[in-house]
Amino acid sequence: MLSASELACRLAQHAELVCRQYLSAGARAGNYWIVGDVANNKGRSLYVHLTGPRRGKWTDAATGEYGDLLDLVRETCGLVDFRDVAEEARRFLSLPQPQSRPAGPYEPTHSPPVSRSACERARRLFSMGGPLHGTLADAYLRQRGILQASAHAALRFHPSCYYRDLVSGTTTSYPALIAAVTDGSGMITGVHRTYLAASGLIPEGGGKAPVDDPRRALGRLLGNAVRFRMPVNAPVPVIVAGEGLETMLSLSRVMPDMPLVAALTANHLAAFRFPPGGVRLYIAADADAAGRHGIEGLSRRAQVAGILPLVIEPELGDFNDDLRRLGPDRLTERLRAQLVPEDALAFLPT
Repeated sequence: MLSASELACRLAQHAELVCRQYLSAGARAGNYWIVGDVANNKGRSLYVHLTGPRRGKWTDAATGEYGDLLDLVRETCGLVDFRDVAEEARRFLSLPQPQSRPAGPYEPTHSPPVSRSACERARRLFSMGGPLHGTLADAYLRQRGILQASAHAALRFHPSCYYRDLVSGTTTSYPALIAAVTDGSGMITGVHRTYLAASGLIPEGGGKAPVDDPRRALGRLLGNAVRFRMPVNAPVPVIVAGEGLETMLSLSRVMPDMPLVAALTANHLAAFRFPPGGVRLYIAADADAAGRHGIEGLSRRAQVAGILPLVIEPELGDFNDDLRRLGPDRLTERLRAQLVPEDALAFLPT
């Protein structure tokens, strides 16, 4: 039976045919197949290399997602289990299917791929997660100084979440912290996964799975975010927006009643859609320069919308560093010096 990397190579040999089958809303443009996204919507965000050494590789410029054609089959068909992904790839390549065991009394005799959008698959994955309290994900966050993460409905734990190495093609599973990405109405449009080491936590904020990219996103992230303490379809006069989960959860530790959102990347931060009734928008910055364009883009959009943007900065590298190394009291006082007085009075402990 062919391995995942071998199946991906076979699909790459027929890259344009794969695109015509699974991304029929797109079209060839030179050496690329151009389409809107992995849900096969019209547009020009996602491009697939049809020739050259990167043949079969694809990238979605809007979401930052990328992969090979085996990933593309998984995304477009809405499949979760690798067995189903491999079955669909073999079907397309007209390869013989491996002999399967007889179906049990409550099992279907076959599992045809069900067309699901990335958003639907994200909702399914989040529903498969369980409560955070007492899990490895809860311990991982506690090690980072985040003590009440289980109180947030946007966070769940998956004990064995599918993971595929995009370089080698090998597949495995790891425990994962799952965060729901939602729109302004509260609808889940995506998920963010932080893969964790199954063998225990590592000192100094470790604990992530031993892979090159232990953080991955699925679904429609643009304009949306992981939301904490955010009312749905109601005015939100004051809000804090930033990139990383740990950054925003650290701020929630000392401002438990403040509405916060984690946009996950600088590009998505710049594109975050404001809730109604905005008066002030605090933007949580990191010490590095990588996210400056996200901060600047969001600030410009806030000003156009009549919202006052205010950047809050950590003392160290990020707000989680401040929480872990300087402590919650010092983080609180640093924020008190940067918030508008009435917000400091409303959201910070006295």
